[in-house]
Amino acid sequence: MILLNPRSLLAFLHDIAAIFFAWYAAYLLRFNFEIPEYYSTQMLQDLLVVLPVQASLFLGLGLYRGIWKYASIPDLKKILVAVVVSMAAMASLLFMMHRTVPRSVLILDPILLVLIMGGDRLFYRSWKEKKLYGISQLGSRPVLVLGAGDAAASLVKSLERSREWRVVGLLDRDPKKHDRMIHGVKVLGSLTDLAGIAKGLSVENAIIAMPSSSHTERREALELCSKAGVRAMTVPAFDDLISGKVTISQIRNVELDDLLGRDAIALDTAGLGALLSGKTVLVTGAGGSIGSELCRQIAKFQPEKLVLYDSSEFSIYRLEQEFLAQFPEIPIVCAIGDIRNRVRVVHLFETHHPEVVFHAAAYKHVPLMETENAWEAIRNNVLGTYVVASASQNAGVSKFILVSTDKAVNPTNVMGASKRLAELVCQTLQQENGTRFVMVRFGNVLGSTGSVIPKFKSQIEAGGPVTVTHPEITRYFMSIPEASQLVLQAGLMGKGGEIFVLDMGEPVKIADLAKDLIRLSGFNEEEIGIVFTGLRPGEKLYEELLADDEHTLPTPHPKLRIARARRQDEKWLEALLGWILGSEVKVDEEVRGDLVHWVPEYRQPKY
Repeated sequence: MILLNPRSLLAFLHDIAAIFFAWYAAYLLRFNFEIPEYYSTQMLQDLLVVLPVQASLFLGLGLYRGIWKYASIPDLKKILVAVVVSMAAMASLLFMMHRTVPRSVLILDPILLVLIMGGDRLFYRSWKEKKLYGISQLGSRPVLVLGAGDAAASLVKSLERSREWRVVGLLDRDPKKHDRMIHGVKVLGSLTDLAGIAKGLSVENAIIAMPSSSHTERREALELCSKAGVRAMTVPAFDDLISGKVTISQIRNVELDDLLGRDAIALDTAGLGALLSGKTVLVTGAGGSIGSELCRQIAKFQPEKLVLYDSSEFSIYRLEQEFLAQFPEIPIVCAIGDIRNRVRVVHLFETHHPEVVFHAAAYKHVPLMETENAWEAIRNNVLGTYVVASASQNAGVSKFILVSTDKAVNPTNVMGASKRLAELVCQTLQQENGTRFVMVRFGNVLGSTGSVIPKFKSQIEAGGPVTVTHPEITRYFMSIPEASQLVLQAGLMGKGGEIFVLDMGEPVKIADLAKDLIRLSGFNEEEIGIVFTGLRPGEKLYEELLADDEHTLPTPHPKLRIARARRQDEKWLEALLGWILGSEVKVDEEVRGDLVHWVPEYRQPKY
């Protein structure tokens, strides 16, 4: 029984006393603190009915299953319901007993009872948390919260019990919120007032609590923190809060994703479930940035089996360990091999019979593929794609999705030209029936291997300077999860032969990216410095998502469009394979010269 618990018994005895005091106080108020003798006697007699009826109903309605330390609005609602029900039962019983009770008493009693029972519980919670006089936060660090919306309100509430942080004020752009209070904390002014307010309150830390704001607004907040000499932190992203992965109180440092963040992606989960659930899925380049994230996203749809194929032993081992820990229910196959090895690839298809293939394996680093490795880039990215794509076709794979790049558009480097050839290979293999080949183009992803972000971070850690090739160089960026999700969505929507172009948002200057990372690391440009080194071999100032002779068509998904590009025929494919399968190793200059023939839009750089 619940009353066997000493704390529950104490609460029950408290409420019995509350019933008595509420009943007595109701009569006192009704008769202006001078109760006539007749009513005084009646009051005590009626109490013999009121007390057991209300006490038994409180017990039956489960009022003593909660813990006072955590008393909150739901507990108050429960008390309110219990009091109303018990009052109705008590009034009915007194009426049937022909007892005359002043009507005002029947109104005052439940009001007083709710105030006593609810008030005592909330008072106990406040006392337990030592918040009445702020004792619990003595020695904690003062912090300002930027934003005064729902996220900020939840954060202030969560930090009430924190021994590390003490919220001393909020700042918000909306002047209507200024001088208002949120959970006892005042909105002191606008975000632009941060420097003066932080100095006046001796605050060295600020929390950006604007998870649903645009990346531009978050960037401005970060810049204000930097100018004010205040360390900036933030709350988790809005989608993570909604999904329940994290809570608002999990404060963290501001990451680059927060500044370049984009709207959440709407996925056709039902369609992707039909495409992937219960199917065997093969991912090439599974150990890479995009490949590994594709595997994680695919795992959410419960495939029958996931085949991880990569040439890197360590990458596959690391991914295997991750899946054993996070997705133990998903059967995985860890296959090591080269995508150009037809015997190995065909054996893989004959053994595991994949129904969907995501081809993410490729050499992607532009400068490395431009000199000394141009022929390897062609053989790996073009021949490797042909080997896997033709094996998919022969094995009756339902869909083959090629992960391409924006560098395939009007390429000025060998890597981009090789990916354009890979697209053409897939388009040429496309037939009316059989495997449907789908190509997906997108730009740079934050944190991928070979991206500028890890390089900038290591340079900042070393004390600088940060090296940027050109002050005007711009790139499109998206997060690895976003890119992977859109690859899945494009793969679902593709009917065969299309090149999907992802909405990459607004291009970002690499120099601005470097400045952001310097600020996020707690430094300024004077301390670290930025040096411009000049464009590298094969590097363009601006990336494009569509070639000049292409046009796009809209799709039902707002972040995906279809590029209508020129195609080739089987004779062209035979000639291309003849060029690649030649026995001699071609030098870089020869490769670049031949590419002009195979990719007419390729613009050979001059070195």
